[in-house]
Amino acid sequence: MAEELSDPPSIKLPLKVPDEAELVSVLSKGLLKYFHDVSVNIVDCPDLREKPFQLAAEGICGNPCLADIGGPPFLLPTVHKEKIYNIKTIAEISGQQDGFFIGAGAGPAHLVGVNSEMMCNVNLNKPDGCQTYIAKVDPEVIEVKASKRIGDDNFPTAIRKTLKSKYGSEPVALGGLFVMENGKAKLHIMPDFSCKPINNVTELDNWLRFYEANAPLVCLGILISHDPDLDLREEHFHCFSPHGQGGHYHYDVTPEEVSYRAYFSVAKTLYRIDKPEHPLNFGKD
Repeated sequence: MAEELSDPPSIKLPLKVPDEAELVSVLSKGLLKYFHDVSVNIVDCPDLREKPFQLAAEGICGNPCLADIGGPPFLLPTVHKEKIYNIKTIAEISGQQDGFFIGAGAGPAHLVGVNSEMMCNVNLNKPDGCQTYIAKVDPEVIEVKASKRIGDDNFPTAIRKTLKSKYGSEPVALGGLFVMENGKAKLHIMPDFSCKPINNVTELDNWLRFYEANAPLVCLGILISHDPDLDLREEHFHCFSPHGQGGHYHYDVTPEEVSYRAYFSVAKTLYRIDKPEHPLNFGKD
């Protein structure tokens, strides 16, 4: 069996952290290009242990940072099964030994026996917290509500493009969660590892298993407005639900019906961990 990577290479980069009031203004105005109804506020973080969230810790603030670990080149065109990471190692690299980790990634095939989608939800501050964004609890978060999609872009893409239009090459990263409260969304789930190389988007789409999932969906992940040449996933959300549906979020398929409610913190620091040597030009959607 392959062993966990005990000391993966990492890069630390400070991120742009805009003033909260400015962020509220930027998102309130910018998202109206994508949604008919928009509301953005700074609010006390709801208790994320409660329904509909049911996460392992109560909040997502304090000293938030973003960890981007590995990437699609370790899956495509053929899988690198030796790339096994331990959350505790990531915590040590990022200085978050008692932090709360949420986000999207690939599941531990060496433990569950098959390839899978992971909705990371791990609280290292308590012994039974295991249930990739990192945070410590503090009171306030950015709440974004949006409904009736009028643009072509999905919810996180709309936020990311709005931030990009304001801050350009200064990377602003948000991490946390959103709930799709009404509507349906296109998701995918990875099957077991492919027996033959996957060399392009068509082959990738033929391998993945796509389907439509019903609200409510709780989606965990991150978005960053600009990639400073570190081969980042600029947005990545995985979702789960009380009715047993989940996977990698792509976009909603019911624009007139859809409504979103999100809670984000602004990441102060980016940790790029085990960056692949050779980037791919597909596989990040």
